Amino acid sequence: MSDIFISYARSTEPVAKEVGEQLRAAGHHVWRDDELPAHRSYSDVIEERLQSAKAVLVLWSAEAVRSQWVRAEADIAREAGTLLQMSVDGTTPPIPFNQIQCADLADWSGAPDHPGWRKVLDSVTSLVGAPVVAAEVAPVKPRSDRKRIMVLPFQNMSGDNEQEYFSDGISEDIITDLSKVSSLDVVARNQAFSLKGKGIDIATLGEDFEVSHVVEGSVRKAEGRVRITAQLIDAENCNQVWAERYDRELKDIFALQDEISKAIVSALRLKLLPKEKKAIEKRDTLDSDAYNLYLKARQYWITGNDSDYRPLEIVVRICRQATAIDPNYAKALGLMALAQARLLITYDQEVDPHPAADKALALDPQQPEAHCAKAMIDGAAGNHESANRHMELALEVDPESFEVNKVAARIVFQQGKIAEAIPYFEKAVGLVEGDYHGTGMLHTCYTAIGDAENTKRVAKMTVERCTRALESDPGNVAALAFGSGTLAELGEREKALQWVDRAMLLDPDNLIMRYNLACALTRSLSDNEKAIELLGPFFERVGPTHIGHVEADPDVDPLRSDPRFQKMVADAKARSGEQSQTAQT
Repeated sequence: MSDIFISYARSTEPVAKEVGEQLRAAGHHVWRDDELPAHRSYSDVIEERLQSAKAVLVLWSAEAVRSQWVRAEADIAREAGTLLQMSVDGTTPPIPFNQIQCADLADWSGAPDHPGWRKVLDSVTSLVGAPVVAAEVAPVKPRSDRKRIMVLPFQNMSGDNEQEYFSDGISEDIITDLSKVSSLDVVARNQAFSLKGKGIDIATLGEDFEVSHVVEGSVRKAEGRVRITAQLIDAENCNQVWAERYDRELKDIFALQDEISKAIVSALRLKLLPKEKKAIEKRDTLDSDAYNLYLKARQYWITGNDSDYRPLEIVVRICRQATAIDPNYAKALGLMALAQARLLITYDQEVDPHPAADKALALDPQQPEAHCAKAMIDGAAGNHESANRHMELALEVDPESFEVNKVAARIVFQQGKIAEAIPYFEKAVGLVEGDYHGTGMLHTCYTAIGDAENTKRVAKMTVERCTRALESDPGNVAALAFGSGTLAELGEREKALQWVDRAMLLDPDNLIMRYNLACALTRSLSDNEKAIELLGPFFERVGPTHIGHVEADPDVDPLRSDPRFQKMVADAKARSGEQSQTAQT
């Protein structure tokens, strides 16, 4: 890893490039975001480099002060004690960074003897140490004794694409099991799954992710049996360290997972502590049928994209089947509660998430999906303190969870904290490659804070993801709605308008789709008249949760001064208040 991380706004890239070249010429190892690998998540690489850097050099400018990314990177460095600062245009660092010394390089032209630059070099040396001269560099980088491993997504060999959920579930569980071994570093699920379906060169993989070993394999499930092949490869020389093929009855899946994880640990010549062995062997259910149903339900949850009630109903139905088999399956109860909370809050269905959430937390007080369900319910009721408390608990238990990060993003967004929602949405879209709802929400967030570069980046991601979704389901109106606004962002206005018309033709009664189309029309297509027209039926039927979202959503800011919009919101609030009073009496 590089010793020095350079943080800057895009307008000062020439200065950042000069800074990097000067530091490298002085013998330092430097990284800035022009070196982002194409196959990895932007946010994951940034976080990884920030955490490993011995010094974070922030280039403050007028644009950098407004950039949420620069501020976030500076804050992480300040907390870690690695922050160095220089002003490239005379801008004073914002609070609280103005309390830390900042070198003035407003008139710097790259001269190595500039007083401000010498000050920067001295500070770098104090944090990083003296630069290593070429003669002192070892010809071969020594390998660390500590093992770092990546588990690639196992291939689905069942001959049925619908069985993909099972092979993904097996891969995730092996990643989770290996993460419980204290002497082993395991690459996070989102980084590993970003390589799914891509040609892999093990040697390149080892260099890019700095892993010592890679696990790959395949899964075949049919007629009550499962066959798993797995192999462990040394990433330095691409030699096979261990390989095995297992052919068992499906009911033995848990013992099989334990066996694979322990075999990998043994092949790496690591010793399992008693508590680690116990943690690997602990399962949320011992019934393979319930487990299979849970994996299937979670796949529907992940691919639902928050814009259609039908996948949510399927999730609830499948989770009910799983918990009928194993009434104490806390994960299935938590997922059911989460889907029920979405049905209640977003689609006004008469379901009660509390029984499932309460039972899940009684069985496992740390169950993250149940905490997410509670957070959503409390947030919708305006009890933000309780909602935030449940989200903090969920994030503490499983910060790498797609569900947890997605719900956290929604909770924070609806509280009007647009910039704070961005890291959670970024994490979520990195965890699930097909999540176009998350990239669409990121587009809204980046547009609101004026980050043009990231607005363009996530617009492209959203269009790509929506296009893939429409290839598999041409009638996916949610994808049409999210894609229409981002197509316009990329200059494809005519195609965007075609997607708007197509969505309305397919499902004119879909209220959530209507709202998302209105956002696209007013934000990216500058058609406030058509947006007002689409919002009429939406406001006639929605409840307080949707009204709260509208009040926080910057996408509809261009409409807020329109008397027609103001009346629709006021009427919806009045009707919602009357309904609440009627329900209470």
